[in-house]
Amino acid sequence: MLELKDFYFLRHGETNWNLEHRGMGQQDIPLNERGESQALQAAHILKAEPIKTICHSPLVRAKRTAQVISQKTGAPLIEVPELIECCWGEREGQIKGKWTEDWIAGANIPGAESYEDFLLRALHGLNRALSNEGPVLIVSHGGVFFWGVQKFAQLGARYDLRNCVPVLLRAPSSASLPWGITAIEPE
Repeated sequence: MLELKDFYFLRHGETNWNLEHRGMGQQDIPLNERGESQALQAAHILKAEPIKTICHSPLVRAKRTAQVISQKTGAPLIEVPELIECCWGEREGQIKGKWTEDWIAGANIPGAESYEDFLLRALHGLNRALSNEGPVLIVSHGGVFFWGVQKFAQLGARYDLRNCVPVLLRAPSSASLPWGITAIEPE
């Protein structure tokens, strides 16, 4: 179960592989020029929020995004290894397609973690991040959000979270209720 604490989530800035719709998985792909600009824009937005701690994935695209935000907000950085993107083994670097759906359905991909193992790891990472002084900003990956956060926060229909668009997730009064989600807009 996801800890019932409000938190912010930010998918890392854009990479060239995002543009090509490649499954990055755990490949350490850096931000492109637009991704750097997106991180700076997100930092300006988040500077007005009461963020106390920034927890991030160890992959450079998330770590760099978190560093840019930390420079503007002054919030300390904590690396949480479990917030790393899912491992797709031999499929990493390939264009996303039916193989992604097959993986979710339980197909074995050589060298990949299973979808269920990924979800358990992501939940552990989210809760580890939320154990820090909050409100916490979690800077991670699309998979952690689309499959992990959305499932554990019972968000229902897929929320289209683009690169570097911060959202605030509001915890419900009971674990049986869905969470609230709001995009943080520039002032």
